[in-house]
Amino acid sequence: MKVTVINGTPRKKGRTKIAADYIANTYQTEYFDLSEYALPIFNGEEQQYSLENVTKLRETVKQSDAVVLLSPEYHSGMSGALKNAIDFLSFEQFAHKPVGIIAAAGGGKGGINALTNMRTVMRGVYANVIPKQLVLDPINFDYENRTLTEDAEAGIKEVMEELIMYTKMTASQK
Repeated sequence: MKVTVINGTPRKKGRTKIAADYIANTYQTEYFDLSEYALPIFNGEEQQYSLENVTKLRETVKQSDAVVLLSPEYHSGMSGALKNAIDFLSFEQFAHKPVGIIAAAGGGKGGINALTNMRTVMRGVYANVIPKQLVLDPINFDYENRTLTEDAEAGIKEVMEELIMYTKMTASQK
């Protein structure tokens, strides 16, 4: 089973990257890190699809059995970087594919709007976003060691277990 994690922030040291790195390393997934693979602003012009990073993104997602999207919440939505990356993708990469969603928030009640935004956009590319979702607040991070707390790890484990279950169910229907 091939799972791809997409780090949806261009920040090299942010909380979203810490969480994405943790998932990619712990669950030995494919990894597309928007802080490492810069994408141009999507304009819909055909020549953009031949750019190296765009081709890599499209092929990585297409070859995956499932995807995990992580994003900070910016102004009640997912990051512009993640939305831009998704704009380079379509039903060709996502149709009926299980997708897990995780938001890194600033605390309080943050994060839920980014999750809702990701869920809505993924519906537009025919992905099947799993019911389980997760908001990681600042208290869920061990900043000194650039990792997560045990509670955050447990929440991620629940998301990953459900994603794997849905991926297996999807594979059995093919």
